[in-house]
Amino acid sequence: MDAVTLSELRKPRPYPAVSVLLSVHRGGSDGRPDPDRLRDLLAQARRRLEEDPRVPPALAEEVMGGLRQAADRVDLERAREGVALYAAPDGERHAFVLDQPPAEERVVVDHTFATRDLIAAHTRTTRYWLLTLADRARLWDGRADGLTEVLDGPFPMTRPPGEGEGFHRAVAAALGAVTGRDPRPVVVAGTTPDQARFEAAAHGSIILAGRIDGDRSDAGADELAELARPVLAAYEDLREVAVLTELEAARSLRRYACGLTDVARLAEEGRGAHLVVERGYCAPAVRSPRGDLIPVDGRRPPGDVVDDAVDRVIETVLEYGGEVTLVSDGFLVDHDRIALVVRY
Repeated sequence: MDAVTLSELRKPRPYPAVSVLLSVHRGGSDGRPDPDRLRDLLAQARRRLEEDPRVPPALAEEVMGGLRQAADRVDLERAREGVALYAAPDGERHAFVLDQPPAEERVVVDHTFATRDLIAAHTRTTRYWLLTLADRARLWDGRADGLTEVLDGPFPMTRPPGEGEGFHRAVAAALGAVTGRDPRPVVVAGTTPDQARFEAAAHGSIILAGRIDGDRSDAGADELAELARPVLAAYEDLREVAVLTELEAARSLRRYACGLTDVARLAEEGRGAHLVVERGYCAPAVRSPRGDLIPVDGRRPPGDVVDDAVDRVIETVLEYGGEVTLVSDGFLVDHDRIALVVRY
């Protein structure tokens, strides 16, 4: 999934926009097969719609039809770790396979789709670009299951005879166009002179995850993926340390908030520059008389409840142009599981 598709999915829909998130257990940790558990979630979605006074019966049936059609698109036997199904009025429906289990198996009924698990998949560092530099510049699409060479658009690019820095500028511009559509960290493989010329031409327009030294222009996907693995692991370690450092610096400057209620309020004011949240943190919430989101524990109370206020905050920060980083559970134990660096 690219950034454009994800941005479209985050936009508000006519009510009800229904999301169904299922973990795929290959037989189920509770002993129940995946198809049965999916049917239970779809039945839960139907009950929610039928009991909602804002949803006329005909509209409930239309949206449920969309969910069933989305479910029919998914082969649970071949699904990886999870499934996300979405349906909304006017026949809209989507189905996605997840590389990681969803934060929580759930049904969400709201004005937006619950996209946090798609965002987590999109921002995880196992999605990266790998560029090999020599007389040919080759671009590889890196994902958790390996590397695939990009063979459309300008890549691969061949260095014209006698061409020097102009070739590296052309490669940097082409890669910049790719990362503009689908931002990911980049691993650059090449000799030290090639790396230096390329990085000078890129002028900080890419997120550099690290380098692989030496001419790897003829290396295959498996060899490159093996070489990239320690580079990405080191990048991830540095990224997590940098996130904590950023939060502490923001706290000292009083440009920091933690806890769902305070973070949600600041996000809705458009002040969120960088949201950091644990990947598994889900929280239903109600609106206080002042309009604040107040998390509720235990059973879902009656009335107008935001099914997952964390998803709502993520979408709000992105809508206002902020950055979102999802981290492992327990990483933000000193920050109440969610923290925000504010613009002012």
